[in-house]
Amino acid sequence: MPSQPVRSVRRTVCVAAPAHVVYGMLADAPRWPVLLPSYVHVERMDFDGARETLLAWEFQDGRVRSSRLRRTLRPQAHRVDFEQDDPAWPGDTVAGSWSVEPDGAERSLVTLWQQTPNAPANAPAGRSAGPDGLDADAAGRLARLREAAERWDRLDELLLAFEERMRIEGPAELVYDFLYRVEDWPELLPHVDGSSVREDRPGTQVVVLDTGAAGAGFTAGPDDGAAGFETVRLCFPHAGRIVFKETAPPAPLTAHSGEWSLVPDESGLTVVCAHRVLLGEESLEAALGAGALPVDARRQVRERLGRESRQTLRLAKWHAESPVRRLRQGRGGSRR
Repeated sequence: MPSQPVRSVRRTVCVAAPAHVVYGMLADAPRWPVLLPSYVHVERMDFDGARETLLAWEFQDGRVRSSRLRRTLRPQAHRVDFEQDDPAWPGDTVAGSWSVEPDGAERSLVTLWQQTPNAPANAPAGRSAGPDGLDADAAGRLARLREAAERWDRLDELLLAFEERMRIEGPAELVYDFLYRVEDWPELLPHVDGSSVREDRPGTQVVVLDTGAAGAGFTAGPDDGAAGFETVRLCFPHAGRIVFKETAPPAPLTAHSGEWSLVPDESGLTVVCAHRVLLGEESLEAALGAGALPVDARRQVRERLGRESRQTLRLAKWHAESPVRRLRQGRGGSRR
């Protein structure tokens, strides 16, 4: 039987970062959503120290696409071998490798090699567009990695992670329902003026929220004051989790991802809203004024996102606890 024809591409770029730094970014896949723009969420399913299986969700061309990656990490060689499957297209497997070679003390040569069988004409972009499409996909991934890696010596200043949490004495189902029904938030939350929701498949939401960001110290971006920001949300009701990422966050943010998670206990639950933020150096002064420093942006971003999270948590608490209070009051009245 003749072998199936394949397409392959190999591209190399020079990155102004040490080889161990670049390899570390490639190896630390769960951190990709805050470092690499296309990734919404990466979930590590298993890991034995060398081999791992990941579920990854990317937002490209206005659509959310999921894939399963099987990877072998080779830290001594600064190499990652992978196979990536698209569940929507069985048999359309991309095999390849990332390799990083030192090019002096603080520079690297990064090579991405990818190979895939010829795909049907209606397969997703990057698969069906022939060698040019595969090459463009590789070039884009390398460019995004280079941009992230070349901030390596400033990431401690630019990365920010924090969370807000609230104890709720009420059913987890009501809390999750409140967080899931984001289309109702404009009527309930003071920081949300409007919303639109597109749900192409159950649990995968593309949401545009008008939060009045331009009037609260964040720069709205290219629309000169429009405060509608697009967020991708992945909803996992059985796990009590909603993962989110803004696709084009307002300055001074370069990336903003996070998660709502419900942690049940014997009498209720704790709701946690976690945020992970990457600040953009180039937009600090435009967003915050002349002379603004990362520490100023960290303080303002922490204050604003924390305040909005607490407002949402308080409304979720009221939504879940009000029926419980009414039930208890009704039972108390029936005994009198």
